[in-house]
Amino acid sequence: MVSKTITYEDFNGVERTETFYFNMTKAELAQWMTGGDGGMMERIQAIMDAKDEAKMREMFCELIDRSYGVKSADGRRFEKNEALLADFKATQAYSDLYMELMTDTEKSVEFVNGIMPSDLRKAAQNGNAPVMMSAT
Repeated sequence: MVSKTITYEDFNGVERTETFYFNMTKAELAQWMTGGDGGMMERIQAIMDAKDEAKMREMFCELIDRSYGVKSADGRRFEKNEALLADFKATQAYSDLYMELMTDTEKSVEFVNGIMPSDLRKAAQNGNAPVMMSAT
């Protein structure tokens, strides 16, 4: 899970500081990797092969959208839904985060690594990333 504390100016000119949360579970990651037109890995490879920066930015936006949520006070739930995402995307904080991630490679890598399940992140760092299998 990544928590991003963002200070931004709202649309009334008031400076606000809020903490936003981003996370993907193993199940969400698996669904994203295998869904759509051939799955995430195939889409990323096609975008990279084509050197399509616009599509890569779209993919990154999708990652932000899929990982944003609101953590319950007791830490048991991480709620995600269209209404919560729409509320977040309607703030200047979303724009500020997007621009930060699009212009700072180090922060982008930190963000992507942070939203991944910790055991998968550790396995990848050790060169033992699990392979997603499909039924044949």
